[in-house]
Amino acid sequence: MPEISRFLGIVIYMYFNEHNPPHFHAEYNEFKAAISIQTLGVTEGKLPPKVLSLVVEWAQEHQEELLENWNSIEETGKYKKIKPLV
Repeated sequence: MPEISRFLGIVIYMYFNEHNPPHFHAEYNEFKAAISIQTLGVTEGKLPPKVLSLVVEWAQEHQEELLENWNSIEETGKYKKIKPLV
């Protein structure tokens, strides 16, 4: 499970050999959620509202990089770290 980014106590990661549609996982304390890269909506799990808004803000800034990582992990198993939310 590659860690893609980390900021404000939030960890963003993707799994190898994951199912479609393209998504990433966000973890904050005991909360976990899967977020669609295309819609930026929660597909599974739950995050506190403030944390979810930070994750969505970050993902909007890095949507293209997230999709590139999704495709690269699927095809080659390689990924790049993405800058945290500042």
